[in-house]
Amino acid sequence: MAPLSKSLTTTHRLREQLHSHWEFPEWIPSARQWAFLSESQAEKYLPAETKSPLFSIQREGLEEDCGALYRINRFNALQPHRERLDLTFFVGGPVWAVEWCPTPEGSQAAQHVAVSCNPSMDERHTLVGIHKGPALLQLWELGPLQQDAGSATKPGLAYAIATDHGCIWDMKFCPSGAWELPTTHRKAPQMSRLGLLAVAFSDGKVLLYSLPHAEPLRASPVLLQRPFLMTGAMSPSGQVQCVATLQVGSIQAGGSSECGQCFSLAWMPTKPHQHLAAGFYDGTVALWNLSSQSLLQRVRQPDGSLKLYPFRCFLAHDHAVRNIQWCKANSDFMVTAGNDRKIKFWDLRRPHEPLNSIKRFLSTEVAWLLPYSGVTVAQDNCYASYGLCGIHYLDAGYLGFRAYFVAPRKGTVWSISGSDWLNSVVAGDVTGELVAAVMPDLSINPHNVKRPSERRFPICKASLLPCESLGKEAVLAGATEKPPVEGRTYSASVAQNYLIFRDADLVSVRFAAPGAPRLPAGLARWPAHPSRGQAGCREGVPPLPGSSLQLPFRQVRFSPNLDCHSWLVSGGQSGLVRLHCLRALASPASRKLLLECQVQFSAIFDAEGPPASIPGERGGGS
Repeated sequence: MAPLSKSLTTTHRLREQLHSHWEFPEWIPSARQWAFLSESQAEKYLPAETKSPLFSIQREGLEEDCGALYRINRFNALQPHRERLDLTFFVGGPVWAVEWCPTPEGSQAAQHVAVSCNPSMDERHTLVGIHKGPALLQLWELGPLQQDAGSATKPGLAYAIATDHGCIWDMKFCPSGAWELPTTHRKAPQMSRLGLLAVAFSDGKVLLYSLPHAEPLRASPVLLQRPFLMTGAMSPSGQVQCVATLQVGSIQAGGSSECGQCFSLAWMPTKPHQHLAAGFYDGTVALWNLSSQSLLQRVRQPDGSLKLYPFRCFLAHDHAVRNIQWCKANSDFMVTAGNDRKIKFWDLRRPHEPLNSIKRFLSTEVAWLLPYSGVTVAQDNCYASYGLCGIHYLDAGYLGFRAYFVAPRKGTVWSISGSDWLNSVVAGDVTGELVAAVMPDLSINPHNVKRPSERRFPICKASLLPCESLGKEAVLAGATEKPPVEGRTYSASVAQNYLIFRDADLVSVRFAAPGAPRLPAGLARWPAHPSRGQAGCREGVPPLPGSSLQLPFRQVRFSPNLDCHSWLVSGGQSGLVRLHCLRALASPASRKLLLECQVQFSAIFDAEGPPASIPGERGGGS
């Protein structure tokens, strides 16, 4: 457990130094910026599927769960499992972006995740050019999750935002200083702020939203006078005016950006979080100063919002910038991954050339853990050599370590996420497997670590089975060996197949010395059924032939919050979003630290006033 204990103390110490209690005080949500939509107005923004595909959840060691089948309505959820705590809800379409809302350490607040999905299961989006269209940004409330405890109630859709800027490729919350207590008293029409969310759209723009807590939004007298839509979760959907529009170009040009679609975002991780970076189709990386007062970078729009232009742009890659990660310990450094198969490390003080450029495989996503000088990379296996498919740790060149093989994978890894608190990464791949790996101490040569395979353990395995294998007896008898019935469309696949999620026992994972989790018993027997299709994908992601009911975990995210740092959220092609609690990784040291943070939070945050009244804190706005 030595690497976990070290990462816990290091993360807490650096967050105390680099995070803030309150930033951007000028961007407070106002009820005047919101307009609820009627049912007819909201129809074009809603995902097409009103019911989830038929699915079953089989939990290791709990045979009573075998054979139970579920089909849930759009914007609805299952009750939390009383023992394993896992959550499941249906968003209505293929999941393409998921992000946790940051909360202060020790706040014991209700957790939220923002989710975006395709409007329909069979829709495709091109990478070339820019395009607009309806999209729905969903905010889900999960309840007060803890590192080894779940919520007593099922998750619910807090509210959703309807936009007309095309599909959503990425979104990022401000890392700190944007959350305040929902009971904060503000003069109407202002509402208490939940967070600041930057969203990348296919029309090449980045919009910045100031999100309110759901309770004051529903209780606002200004909004109650307007028509609104009550969805399946009894939650409203509406249009909201963004606080700022971030666009590449200059005020002199005045035209739309020629950089193409925006695919990736990264928020400056250190206070005052005033910089935001974005990667575009033509390989450009743009940097905005959100608190700039320059008349050449900051233009006030007639509706009261801002239009911001970047203070710096540079050509980072020969093709689309697939992912951007900022160094969390020093904001002068950044890493980018592009479709030109290159991973580049940058010193933003001299961006005319990268510090290091590594050409390997086609990288899908990058995770930069807090205390290390390298990055963990997920890859598309189309360019990988035999035996090297999977996840690798690449040193930036400072320590000179060769690539460390974190975990082998049978297929393309679509998404990877790292937890600074746990010194761990989790990955979801095209075969429907969700796997976690506890990293060694990467400040020393990781190749000296013995038995690296014992640091990996499975979390969940999704399989597509024919409906003829339904029933507890069939599942226990090994009916999973039958291949699914192929279908050209999503509706044809749903009619003949169902999904089964096999969850590992994440409570009783045993550790080998030092800090290496062993594979839970029985999970090594998982059948390796490959994914049978790729409908609902976006152009540039290679499709597979056959059924359109997909298994891949397209988005995986560890919680960044100390209160629930052992939780992770995952979503895929089926539109089902699941949350798992890795209770085996919660340690006595983390519980002790959480109690200390709760006492500190109670002393700092006053429920009777906004955090802006805290002495000694600076604001990030004008």
